[in-house]
Amino acid sequence: MRIRSVLLLTALLAVSGTAAAQTAATQPLPKPAEFYFDADANTTKPVVVVRDTGEAAMQKLSRIIERKAGADAEAAQLAHLAMEAGRVELGRQLYARALSGLDATDGIWRSVMWNYGWDLYRAGDDKGAFEQWRTLATTRGVTASWMPPTFALVLWSMGRKDEAVQWYAAAVRTEPLQWNTTAQYARLLPAWTEAERKMLAEVQAAWAANPPKYP
Repeated sequence: MRIRSVLLLTALLAVSGTAAAQTAATQPLPKPAEFYFDADANTTKPVVVVRDTGEAAMQKLSRIIERKAGADAEAAQLAHLAMEAGRVELGRQLYARALSGLDATDGIWRSVMWNYGWDLYRAGDDKGAFEQWRTLATTRGVTASWMPPTFALVLWSMGRKDEAVQWYAAAVRTEPLQWNTTAQYARLLPAWTEAERKMLAEVQAAWAANPPKYP
C-alpha cells in the first residue's frame, strides 16, 4: 500500500518535526493585544492540491509524494486527511515531512501550521495544537481575528482558564456585538464542531461573570 511506503519515507523527518515542536514550546505566548482585526486569510484556509476526497485522495497524494521532490503541500494535505481518518501517527509524520521543507517565508507555511494545530486539537493533543498556534502568533506581528477565540478555546482545554478569559476578552473588545454572547457562534465559527463551540461558551460565561479590564 503506497500510504505505508510514505510512512517509511517520513519516519526520520518526524524526529525533526518533534524537535521543532519542542522549540516552539519554549516560546512565551504574548499577552493579548487590544484588538484583533486582521483577516489573515492566507493562514485560515485548507491546504488543497487534489480535489478528490477520502481514500482516493490519499492514494493520489501518496503517489505524488513518492515521485515529486519536496511535495510539501501534498504532504500537508495527506497529513490532514490521515488525521481526519484517525491515522494520527501517520498524519504527524506527514506534517513533519511537510514542515521540514518549509519555513516562515513560504506561502503555505502559515496555513500548514494552522491546520496542523486543528488536527492535533481534534486528535486530543491540545498542548501540541497550542504549540503550532503559538508559533504562528510569535513569528509575525499580526493581530489575526482567529487568535482570540482559538487561544481562548485551547487555553481553556489546557486548564489555563484565566488566560483563556483574557483572550476571550480580546475578541469582545474587537467585535463586541459578535462575541459578547454565544448567539452568533454558528455563523462566526462554522468550521468548529458543536463540542468546540460549547467549550468556548464556557469561556464566554466565565468572561461574562467577571470581564477583565485591559490592559
